[in-house]
Amino acid sequence: MFIEWHNLSGNSILIPSERPKAIVHFIGGAFVGIIPNLSYRWLLEHLSQQGYLVIATPFRNIFDHLKIAQNLLNSFEQILEHLTVTKKIETKDLPNYGIGHSMGCKLHLLICTQFNVKRTGNILISFNNSAANEAIPFGKYLPIAEFIPTPRETQNLILKSYQTPFNCLIKFDNDRIDRTASLIPVLQRRFPDTTYILTLPGNHLTPLSQDLKWYPRKGLPLSQFVRWLDLQLSYDLYRLNRKIISWLDFF
Repeated sequence: MFIEWHNLSGNSILIPSERPKAIVHFIGGAFVGIIPNLSYRWLLEHLSQQGYLVIATPFRNIFDHLKIAQNLLNSFEQILEHLTVTKKIETKDLPNYGIGHSMGCKLHLLICTQFNVKRTGNILISFNNSAANEAIPFGKYLPIAEFIPTPRETQNLILKSYQTPFNCLIKFDNDRIDRTASLIPVLQRRFPDTTYILTLPGNHLTPLSQDLKWYPRKGLPLSQFVRWLDLQLSYDLYRLNRKIISWLDFF
């Protein structure tokens, strides 16, 4: 099935063929988040196929995460206004969800903490709130500045001001980078009855997987291994997609 990506000022947009069920604002992880239409192509296209209007806002990583969050929110709101005018999509009447992966989770949390946004819910996949010396290669051996806000400041901001009551936290059973365990008690204190936690098979890179459907010719070296590996990645990716759609369709 052919899916057309739209580009607006560097942002990637997927518009479903029929009236959208809801709007999804997607923010990816550090570095891969600069090209979400490629890095997360399979996942985002399948969201669109299920009737969701997807707006993926890329970003370049800097130490001031509050500034990144504000810029992403500004881009998102400008796109909504553009779609209302040019595509005649009444975006104000549609539910609005955020989906973030890794650092993208932190940015969605900052958006819903520091700015006045109308957000139905957030899906936070593999939350990462690492300090700068942990997130940057060889950072422990270099004199580098800390992120703004710091991990502790981020936790305190969420606990004090986070505004979005419905949250789905997804972590994978083989993910050493994930920091969801530190986020769970904070959100449960804010919204104990509407914070949903889910552990799935996979790792930190599962949302980036692509179902390529390509295998080496039978009889070639590693052909069976490549087939097996592709199936394992596909299972994890399809399972993640089903859980995301199930949660979104609940509302």
